[in-house]
Amino acid sequence: MRRASSRLAQAGLSALFVLLIALHVGGVITIAPMQRVEAWLYDAWLKHTAPAGADDRVTILDIDEASLKSVGRWPWSRDTMTTLVEQLFDRYGVAAVGFDVVFAEPDTSSGLDSLRRLAQRDLAGSLDFRVALERLAPRLDYDARFARALAERPVSLGYYFIPQGYGDARTGMLPAPSLPASAFRPLQPGTPAVGYGANLAEFQRAAQGAGFFNMRTDADGTARRMNLVSAFDAGYYLALSASTLRVAFGGDPAQAGVERQAVLGRHYVSPWLDVGGIRVPLSADGTVHVPYRAGSPFPYISAAEVLAGKAPLAQLENRIVLVGSTAPGLADLRVTPFSSTFPGVEIHAHLIAGMLDGTTRATPPWANDARLAAVLLLGALLIVVLLRFGPTAGLVTTLALLGLLLAAYAAAWARFLVVPMAAPMMTVFGLYALNTAYGLFAETRSKRQITKLFGQYVPPELAAEMSQDPAHYTMEGQSRDMTVLFSDIRGFTNFSEKLPPTELAEVLNAYLSTMTRIVQQQRGTIDKYIGDAIMAFWNAPVDLADHATRAVATALDMQDALPQLNREFAARGWPEVKIGIGVNTGRMSVGNMGSEFRMAYTVMGDAVNLGSRLEGITKQYGVGILVTQPTVDADPVHAFMKVDVVRVKGKETPVAIYQPLGRKEALSEQAQMFARLFEAAFAHYQAQGWDEATKMLTELKAAAPCSLCDVYLGRIAHFRETPPPAGWDGVFVYTTK
Repeated sequence: MRRASSRLAQAGLSALFVLLIALHVGGVITIAPMQRVEAWLYDAWLKHTAPAGADDRVTILDIDEASLKSVGRWPWSRDTMTTLVEQLFDRYGVAAVGFDVVFAEPDTSSGLDSLRRLAQRDLAGSLDFRVALERLAPRLDYDARFARALAERPVSLGYYFIPQGYGDARTGMLPAPSLPASAFRPLQPGTPAVGYGANLAEFQRAAQGAGFFNMRTDADGTARRMNLVSAFDAGYYLALSASTLRVAFGGDPAQAGVERQAVLGRHYVSPWLDVGGIRVPLSADGTVHVPYRAGSPFPYISAAEVLAGKAPLAQLENRIVLVGSTAPGLADLRVTPFSSTFPGVEIHAHLIAGMLDGTTRATPPWANDARLAAVLLLGALLIVVLLRFGPTAGLVTTLALLGLLLAAYAAAWARFLVVPMAAPMMTVFGLYALNTAYGLFAETRSKRQITKLFGQYVPPELAAEMSQDPAHYTMEGQSRDMTVLFSDIRGFTNFSEKLPPTELAEVLNAYLSTMTRIVQQQRGTIDKYIGDAIMAFWNAPVDLADHATRAVATALDMQDALPQLNREFAARGWPEVKIGIGVNTGRMSVGNMGSEFRMAYTVMGDAVNLGSRLEGITKQYGVGILVTQPTVDADPVHAFMKVDVVRVKGKETPVAIYQPLGRKEALSEQAQMFARLFEAAFAHYQAQGWDEATKMLTELKAAAPCSLCDVYLGRIAHFRETPPPAGWDGVFVYTTK
């Protein structure tokens, strides 16, 4: 019953664990550790599979510290930026330029505005001044020159969206939406923005394209995914990476749509984006996983070198150039799976390279359903295996399922899909850990319970054995075939009167310790100590098929231990100890019995009482041990000699009693002969053949001391004077205990 209850609790706890993970997958609750495990798995796999080597298609033009020292603090004048753009295209022949910066303020550093005010005020009458100003104005209007430099060149400007909760400012001019609001119906990828910070209108009108450079981070602040599209007002806008790639391929309009697919009867829709003829699958939220490459694949060139015309041509010609900064105070540093100080501009470079290679990854629309099914199905399977077949089979199944999940993750990865596997993996691993921990807890608790319940009755090693299968052992009352042993010190009253209380306690402790060890060596259970008496039994709580043999062996060993014990007692001036032992086998009631005030694990029944009576009459025969016929029948190992057939007080049925002689294979020929002769004499006695019995008993007594012979010679003498009644059955009746 306890085992079933424990299994039910274990199953319930396991089911609750699976349910919590399923709720996490379903978005009902958030389990932060699960997200961290998912991120760790993704990062580890990304680092393991990331390609290495240089990429000659994208170059990063770095507004670095050297550039700031050479040109001056940022922002630079538009005159400088015009020179930079012209150098990139006219001298170095780049394929396209994407600006990871925004030009939101007009440039007044040329002084043109001041000259125009003079022409309107202080020098309003000077014709020469007006003519000179008109001649100089085209060169001094840096913004107009920059706009002209942008025109007709494949340049994508950068801007940013302001998400909800961060204000709703709208500065500068956004480009026209790259895609209509209906491009992804029925999906609505991306998070709608409420504001933006864009470039001056004349720059935006001149440029062939523009894209947002907002970065996206996961809950741990790491940039693993980026939006390629974002919704705003009446349309969708492209990210800087996609916009730069578009202008690099001629500036054709981007295309978008959704792909419909059926998986196991369920229909799913996923978005896609086409830029420059390159189709990029997107996750449902409009993101892709950044296909980071290992090492430093993209060259960084100082902007100062380009302005000075000293940059290496091979690293710029026909390349897509991204303009950004790594200078302290300007650097847009991000946390990525590869670094905690990763330049944001390089993330755009990885995205461009990934789109060119077709290595961007998206999460398929069926991923959540797949992992929810995996959590429930694998969880149910593992629970059944763990509960039915145990921890070893559970470990094998756990390892197999984890291997299967890793293989599925790898297969999806090879197809440029990211299918979150942390939830199914944590379900499998967590279930095994939970059930193992529960098993250890239950085992420890069971061991404590077994030790608490039975430790005072059985030896520690037996309690440890019982704790391996605690459900098999119980203190509840039950009826079973058992063997009981009673032992008592003969003449204990006189014995105790010879010693002071302290020494008497020492004697008893030494005697009981020795005898208890013998009982426990034969896997017996100590029922109780009654003064100097010991009560023990076999075949409960541990099943022992040879319980009768073990009890008889215990009785013989207890008698064999007396000589050495008495030598030790004699050395200390203590009296000699003699004991009587009674052993009986039969049906007994065993269990925790008593009252609400005191309980004890004990045995009861007629068979127990008979064992106690046997111990009491051993002194009548002058023997150390007496056992009953059921014990003899149940013990094939030892040899016995029939001593008498008696009717003890309180019992009407006569009982044959025997004296154990030792193990059969170790019994001497002389002992065997003595037993045969005595049993023959006893048979004559029961048949009232007084003469034959007397002759044989006398001969046995002459050969060796024989207290039993004296007992029967005395009985024969009594019956000669007072013959037994007619129909006497040879049974001796004891009227006292």
